[in-house]
Amino acid sequence: MGKIGIAILGVVFVVAASVTSPLAAEFLRSSYASRGAGPSDFVRDNRKPVFSSASVLVKDQLTGELLFQKQVAAVLPIASITKLMTAMVVLDTRMSLLKSLTIEASDVDTLRHSSSHLPVGTRLTRGEALLLALMASENRAAHALGRNYPGGLNSFVTAMNAKARSLGLTETHFEDPAGLSSGNVSSARDLVQMIDAAYSYHLIREFTTREATAINCGRRKLGFCNSNRLIRSSRWQIGLSKTGYIDEAGHCLVMQANVGQRPLLIVLLDAQGKLARFSDANRIRQWIEGPTPGRHNRRG
Repeated sequence: MGKIGIAILGVVFVVAASVTSPLAAEFLRSSYASRGAGPSDFVRDNRKPVFSSASVLVKDQLTGELLFQKQVAAVLPIASITKLMTAMVVLDTRMSLLKSLTIEASDVDTLRHSSSHLPVGTRLTRGEALLLALMASENRAAHALGRNYPGGLNSFVTAMNAKARSLGLTETHFEDPAGLSSGNVSSARDLVQMIDAAYSYHLIREFTTREATAINCGRRKLGFCNSNRLIRSSRWQIGLSKTGYIDEAGHCLVMQANVGQRPLLIVLLDAQGKLARFSDANRIRQWIEGPTPGRHNRRG
């Protein structure tokens, strides 16, 4: 590499340090270095993909380069993407994750009447509630976390909005910890910042990417699966994940994932159809990785 190349690479890492958390930046630098490559060494297919999601943002987590943008300033309901902020607020308090919580009648969703595998009366630890909220998008677990916050639910929502302001999320607002309210809104350009912040929490990375779990409920065990089907795909290397859906938000998906040996922050909002967000994510992966050998059309 010539002097100019070395200088450019040095600038890239200086910029990188300002666009991501110190923990994430160090991890990502070592990831690049272990492969003997820099961010500029990666080449993607120049043909831009077409997405069904109304709002799309793809950003290089290390360099800050915006690889794809579609309606990124649109402020939209974000449904259960909210639970990433819920998790950060819970973890910021450093309250014991071993503390026992009980699912109460007030945790039942009377707005959307969404289903839950957690019956009223279920006892679980704060850590288990956090896991189920992030992995399986359990609304009752998320609501119980907010209800058991010092000062109660209203204080928790206040803390969520304060955390958003501290992160510079000017287009983000929360009204409940589960994402059931259509008043929980954000933009794609705010959400990439929120994903990057959440990525610095070890437990959020671990819990959002766990495939499945089971918790004891009295004399029986309750099983839960990750709401993101891509977690179970060998083609994906996902470091953080969260799905979301309510009628007003459509189907949403945010992820941190290594694609083509490149760490990406991906935001997909308001996809129409349950599988559309996953198809859009796969289009991003195929676009970044480029054409697969042997897939070209044959003549004759």
